[in-house]
Amino acid sequence: MTSQRPHDLRISGGQVVSSFTGESFAADVLVRDDMISGVLPPGTPAEARAHLDASGMLVAPGFVDAHMHIESSFLTPQTFAALTLARGTTTVLADPHEIVNVAGAEAMRWMIEAGAGTPQTQLWGVPSCVPAVEGLEDAGASLSAADIDEMLSWPGVIALGEVMDYRAVVGGDRRMRDVVGVARERGMILDGHCPNLSGADLSAYLATGVDSDHTKNRTEVVLEKARLGMLMMLQEKCLLPEVAEALLALPTLPPFCLVTDDLAADHILAHGHLDHIARVAVRAGLPAEVVLRALTWNPAQRLRLYDRGVVAPGKRADLVLLRGELAAFDPAVVLSGGRVVARDGAAVYEETGPVAGPADAGDRAAHHNGGAADHADHHGDAAPLTGTVDVEPQHPDGFRWRVELPDGTHRFRAMRVNSRDTYTEEAEVELPVRGGEVDWEGRVTLVRVRNRYGRAGTVFAPLLGRTLSAGAVATTYAHDSHNLVTIGTSRAAMAAAADAVVADGGGVAVAHGAQVAARLPLPVGGVMSPAAAPEIARRSEEVRTALTAWGWDHLNPFMSVSTLTLAVSPSLKITDRSLVDVVRREPVGALATEG
Repeated sequence: MTSQRPHDLRISGGQVVSSFTGESFAADVLVRDDMISGVLPPGTPAEARAHLDASGMLVAPGFVDAHMHIESSFLTPQTFAALTLARGTTTVLADPHEIVNVAGAEAMRWMIEAGAGTPQTQLWGVPSCVPAVEGLEDAGASLSAADIDEMLSWPGVIALGEVMDYRAVVGGDRRMRDVVGVARERGMILDGHCPNLSGADLSAYLATGVDSDHTKNRTEVVLEKARLGMLMMLQEKCLLPEVAEALLALPTLPPFCLVTDDLAADHILAHGHLDHIARVAVRAGLPAEVVLRALTWNPAQRLRLYDRGVVAPGKRADLVLLRGELAAFDPAVVLSGGRVVARDGAAVYEETGPVAGPADAGDRAAHHNGGAADHADHHGDAAPLTGTVDVEPQHPDGFRWRVELPDGTHRFRAMRVNSRDTYTEEAEVELPVRGGEVDWEGRVTLVRVRNRYGRAGTVFAPLLGRTLSAGAVATTYAHDSHNLVTIGTSRAAMAAAADAVVADGGGVAVAHGAQVAARLPLPVGGVMSPAAAPEIARRSEEVRTALTAWGWDHLNPFMSVSTLTLAVSPSLKITDRSLVDVVRREPVGALATEG
């Protein structure tokens, strides 16, 4: 060691936590450039240019998020990086299927560029389902297998994004077979999405090479998938005590990852990012040492980032100094590539342009940050992709539900929602029809989807499962085609909320009565904002509060509204073309069986 130049940093006084053995032990951590150059007994002679006092703290590896969507924070990549680095998340695999459904390859290229100048390792998966279900909805873009094959060659891209149309995969659909096939030929990671898929269908899905799942499953299905080697990625709604108990009762605990999937900016500021998911996992009954491994080593292995995930010599110096007990997962100081990037929950770095990528993850990952500069000029984080909401001004007449039915009472197919998750089930409701128009006001809540890309698609359906006061919510943040969705109790309220969203160039608005009570402008593709994180968090919280006050009670109000259009998520969804029976993967009409 004396023959080498001095170390750049010595972190002393702390306890290193091993993600391999679960042990904590006293050690000094040495850093040279962006790598850990030594983990030594305290006080071992070694010259260092700078010192960092970690007394009373635990030194852990940086957290790795193996499945998430930056757009779900409503933030652009650079703003997202600053917010989440402060919570210990030093590496993410981002699937930008929200913005890519809006604006295609151009949007993905910008996402890569926008994150290139941050100290956070942002790696990328090419969205596999644009649109989410071909033939059942209209998005702003459509990606063929050839398009995806080309995008998979971009620097920074290491995966095929979640294969959501699992019914098409199981059914042997040619387009999905070709999409998965080009990714397999390139040796890419294949990210999955298959809620409660089981038995022969699960085997058929796994046989294609897709080998992970982050969706909510029944406990017995979690075990079935883990038993077959499918990597389970547990997000907050999956972390139930019965799931933790079942996993811990297995003869061998299978590797699994903790992921965020979708977290809004206000949630991150108030509760945290992966650190929050870790605390939820501990409360569910998972030991803190197991949780740490699921935040670090397991996801690093999944992403083939063999240079991180453990505090050890030769590994990348992505480190989180934690206060108190490990189970608290309370980041005090965060280092990325040996550089202090956050203290006490706030970023402390300035953007300096593209930074180096991981040192040992293949050529694509090795120059992930700045890689997009090989394709186009680096544009920083200026607001791009605006003006994407192409829809007429919103008036109450646009919420008249016109049908070709005779006067009288008819039975209509309805969507029933719940307050726990995003599962929707089919129900029925009787409504009168007069003069070719459904007389729904005062009788039922209505949901309308309006195509926002200059096309004619407009679909209505009754919505059950909520007791709402007078009002409405409208949004263009609606998975995954991001058309304009409006839910309300009157035409006037729906028009007020929808018109606010259109005027903002996209976003979310809530009306109480016929007056807008809260709005979150998302002018970047109708799904993100260039504003600062505290501003977005403030507006997000106002919208969340307004939704709850209206009566839309849910563990995650944003997700419960925005997934009504997700035509791959069971069981009845609505798109700009029709209601969709997700299980049968078929459009269904508004009219139910006549009584």
